[in-house]
Amino acid sequence: MIEKVFGYTVSESKVIEKAVVDETVNLMHMVLPQGEGLPIHMSNANLYMTVVRGTLTITLGKNPPNVYERGKILSIPYGVLMNVRNEHPEVLELFVFKTPVPGSEIYTKK
Repeated sequence: MIEKVFGYTVSESKVIEKAVVDETVNLMHMVLPQGEGLPIHMSNANLYMTVVRGTLTITLGKNPPNVYERGKILSIPYGVLMNVRNEHPEVLELFVFKTPVPGSEIYTKK
């Protein structure tokens, strides 16, 4: 078998999981019901955040919050303060691609 097969949790309840972790990409999967979110944190890699269901409310740095619906992909650079949450009735589901992976040499060069 040439391919590797990965899975993710299908749920209506809160899920934050690492679906793929290897030397080239980290893929996070998140399901956030209304009122749920992530702790406010700095992006630890270049991110591609893909909204597959629901509506994302996100605040980046000192900017006002923005809202993104299903079908949108956000590119967020390394080192940005993020507040990710679901303020809407429909369950929010995201995939977040981190590449290069956190801790890569690109982030440790000064």
